[in-house]
Amino acid sequence: MIKIIAIGLNTFREAIRNKVLYSLLFFAVLVILGSLAFGSLSVHEEVRLTTDLGLAGMSLFAVIIAIFIGVNLVYKELERKTIYSLIPKPIHRYQFILGKFIGMVLTLFVQILIMTAVLVVVLLLQDASPGAALFKMVSLITLEVLVITAIAVFFSSFSTPFLSGLFTLGIFLVGRSVPDIRLVAKKMPNPALSTLLTSASHLVPNLRFFYITGAERQGEHMSVHGLFPDWSYVGVAGAYALLYIVLVLLLAMLLFSRRDFI
Repeated sequence: MIKIIAIGLNTFREAIRNKVLYSLLFFAVLVILGSLAFGSLSVHEEVRLTTDLGLAGMSLFAVIIAIFIGVNLVYKELERKTIYSLIPKPIHRYQFILGKFIGMVLTLFVQILIMTAVLVVVLLLQDASPGAALFKMVSLITLEVLVITAIAVFFSSFSTPFLSGLFTLGIFLVGRSVPDIRLVAKKMPNPALSTLLTSASHLVPNLRFFYITGAERQGEHMSVHGLFPDWSYVGVAGAYALLYIVLVLLLAMLLFSRRDFI
């Protein structure tokens, strides 16, 4: 466990020194601050517009950061040839993967915390009090990002950064469209194709389970401005995310353990 934590802290220190990461965070904060300007242009909808744009910007940039960090997980170690000095040491390959994942999680927690703080300040400047729904939504966004991070780690364990980024982005886009894909599958006249599409939709994570604002749940419209699930829903979403993360990381560790670096 000590080795995993050491690798995680080292990954965290490397990540926070990355200039590209700060550029992405800067644009994320800029989007959230920009929502204040857009909100001022609306009539009696300032808080609603600021919240929606802020959460959307937070979700988008957090996912981009997760993909950017994740796909370079092993590649940087190979490029700098540090992997050749790490693997011969008494460090198991699964410890390397887990340590890298933990380091990425710490980095993303810091990024999301900063973006959340900026959004809360912007809302306070509009004389609005951030409600519980906002923090529930931020928690769900964090869970979604952790799932994407695990997927990025999985692909980086055996593929190049470009392909890993492409695959992870594809999973993200498909995952956000899972309910729509299943609806289309039900309406398809070809049973075999319908079954194939439905089965495929169950292999990718249902990311709409996390980004619930603006979606329909049990016939009711969910919104951070109105009706929103309670904390028990966040708990169920957390269990779903944990299960998916564990399965994906196990696959990543299996593939990485079989990888030949010579």
